[in-house]
Amino acid sequence: MTSVAIVAMTQPPASPDRFASDAQRWSALCERERAADGQFVYAVKTTGVFCRPSCASRRPLRENVEFFDNVQEASRAGYRACKRCKPTQEAFVDPAQRAIIEACRLLEGERALRSDAVAARVGLSTAHFARAFKKHTGVTPQAYRRRVFAQRAKRELARTASVMQAAYAAGYATPSRFYDSVAPELGMKPSAIRRGARDQQVHYTVRSCSLGKILVAWTEQGACHVGFADSERRAIAELREQFPRASCERSAVPEWIDSIVAAVERPQALDIPLDIQGTAFQQRVWAELRRIPLGETCSYREVASALGAPSLSRAVANACARNPLALVVPCHRVVRANGDASGYRWHPKRKQALLRREAERS
Repeated sequence: MTSVAIVAMTQPPASPDRFASDAQRWSALCERERAADGQFVYAVKTTGVFCRPSCASRRPLRENVEFFDNVQEASRAGYRACKRCKPTQEAFVDPAQRAIIEACRLLEGERALRSDAVAARVGLSTAHFARAFKKHTGVTPQAYRRRVFAQRAKRELARTASVMQAAYAAGYATPSRFYDSVAPELGMKPSAIRRGARDQQVHYTVRSCSLGKILVAWTEQGACHVGFADSERRAIAELREQFPRASCERSAVPEWIDSIVAAVERPQALDIPLDIQGTAFQQRVWAELRRIPLGETCSYREVASALGAPSLSRAVANACARNPLALVVPCHRVVRANGDASGYRWHPKRKQALLRREAERS
């Protein structure tokens, strides 16, 4: 056992309430409180590194610091562990987090396991395991397993000689389980994935509006892309980046297209057919965004809390950044905790304009 591990284990337990706010965490960072180790980590935007509160590294500027509840959250946000204080060392990870890491390994295995069996293997009650797993990953254990296997199948489909070979290579026990799982998770049939979606038909139209150009694209199922751009050329280029192997063509528009364009100038609730693809967690975030009423906003943490995973606010922000349907999935209604409009995939000024118009309409 290293000296760092001994120190971490012999410190008296600290109340989480002592480090609940960013102000308290900043104070603990400045004082290099060892009692705060295990309660949170801090990341430095300019270096891309996250540390324990007690790290002996030079104190960063406050505006460059971001706080996270645990090492997993910091890693998901794209930061790497400090080599000096080693925040990912096992003694710094609480038992519940270690149990979830082991559970993920079990769920990723070829053997199908019920959630209660996984809970027993990692030493947690079924109810506690279900809550802890969703808190740390944002999805249920079985949703996590389905997504892992679907992504594995997607890789196999690109390199095996047949769809059935891909199914067995990915770990599916029967063809029926493969077909029942892959299409809902990945948004298209296995045969289409294998062809690289070359025969997928995507129709689009480009309109002018007060915020520049707006492109609306759709398939037979419904709207698959809505985006703003400064020029028609750029709008079409972004569509082709999203669907690189699909057949994209300008087409006559369904009636519901007009309601999307009209909502730019006169905000309104949109109830249109959708064909939206994303991970299980992204789908949950996007569904929650559609529940935010016109004229109101939520913070990233509030959205995460509504999903039952308050520690995943950064993951919510990433899902917002990958939202393919402007206006329809109103990611512009999600702001920072201090009310700052922050970033927006189609430029912050457009986000501010949309929020201002919605506020005037409500």
